[in-house]
Amino acid sequence: MIAIVVSRADSASAHIGERLLEVEDWEAREDDSRPDADGGGTYYRTDGFELREFDDLHIRLSDPTAAFDCDPAFLAFVSRHSGETGKLLTAHATGNFGGAEHGGDPESLALAAPGAEKRVVEALARHAPDGYEVGIECTHHGPTDVSVPSLFVELGSDEPQWADSEAARAVARAVLDLRGTGADLADDIESRPRHVVGFGGGHYAPRFTRIVRETEWAVGHVGADWTLADLGAPDANRAVIDAAFARSRAERAVIDGDRPDLAAVVEDLGYRVVSETWVREVGDAPLPLVEGLEAAVGPVDEGLRFGAVVDEAAAAVETAEVDDRDASDDQDASDDVGDAVRVRDLPADLLARAQGLDAEGAREAVESVAVAFDTEQGGTRAAGRVAFATTSGAPGYADLVEGLAAVLETAYDAVEVAPEVSAVVARETAFDPSLAAERGVPEGPAFGRLADGESVDVDGETVEPEAVSRARTERFPIDGGAFD
Repeated sequence: MIAIVVSRADSASAHIGERLLEVEDWEAREDDSRPDADGGGTYYRTDGFELREFDDLHIRLSDPTAAFDCDPAFLAFVSRHSGETGKLLTAHATGNFGGAEHGGDPESLALAAPGAEKRVVEALARHAPDGYEVGIECTHHGPTDVSVPSLFVELGSDEPQWADSEAARAVARAVLDLRGTGADLADDIESRPRHVVGFGGGHYAPRFTRIVRETEWAVGHVGADWTLADLGAPDANRAVIDAAFARSRAERAVIDGDRPDLAAVVEDLGYRVVSETWVREVGDAPLPLVEGLEAAVGPVDEGLRFGAVVDEAAAAVETAEVDDRDASDDQDASDDVGDAVRVRDLPADLLARAQGLDAEGAREAVESVAVAFDTEQGGTRAAGRVAFATTSGAPGYADLVEGLAAVLETAYDAVEVAPEVSAVVARETAFDPSLAAERGVPEGPAFGRLADGESVDVDGETVEPEAVSRARTERFPIDGGAFD
């Protein structure tokens, strides 16, 4: 059950409440146990929701949870947004990193509902009338003592928007789209919330809005630059920083901007700072698998990328544990990450040649068979190590070599995968400038024509391409034992 809190003192909230009652079939009920001003009197029930009205502004309410005749998964405060931001639909968690100018207690954070916030922002984007922007805000006002997770869903930013029936209906429909959902965005494997805490940036949190709208992750509490300034030195306010994680059910933070003191406190508290790139690249990959791969191959923020075979390894991730044996003790240069994957060195020379011929094709050859692989040059080129799924029928090292060899076939006359000699052997007959010079062919256009397979005339003599070409064989080392 989701509890919807409407404030009669807030014209936008009351308007959204009217639209909620209009677009859904509700059963009116009576509660004589509490005053009408405090959520009593007439209230409304429909499948998955209970709606109650209060006289006071939301930010002045002291835990309205008790008013509801249900055990709500979370509270949705439908509210106005005030500002000079024009047509805007927003959502955010509640609390105060510093002072409490706008309700609640100072240095106190309410239980966030990151998963619900992400879903409602997605729904706002679906329903928003033309001209309305959609995003999230930082954590910046009360109430702070709500006993279940909560979020604000707001219509802004001034009187014309608060009275806009189409926009109010969009907010109402977005809230109703939350039916049957909970407060969190959980990993399917271990029910670990896929949440991050946000620190830094502006009030309207563009980086964290991108994470909410463009990735598989949700954002809990967001401490914008101004709220962190109000908080003060991170080391002197460790309890509030810790609470941001605990009340967001998050293990990781994304920091917008350079804040080494804050990052040090976050890490010292036992949490991890990751980048927006980390969030995007990890996506919906099972977190235990990600952690094991980062330990065995390398961190995402240092180049680890995920391939097309992540799902092949997902079944084994519940027992995934990194085998910490020294790779130098294992002649096939592999490590196990639990039962899910096997890690090997990429065939460096073969990969480099394939990337030189067709960078996109070489990347596809790696991605198509890998659970994950290391990269360099800002994640653009595969290099280092690769993890393969161990499940029956999953592609492995031999498939990788075959894929890279196929890229070489575009530039060589013949390419042979020869595991018995631990090499890919590529052969070609190519134009040799030294032979052409011996035949008296002048450098320039004639060289080009011969290289393209055309004959040329030199002092009345025809020089055929075959006469100035030389057979060449290249060998690219591979791990022949990996084909057994």
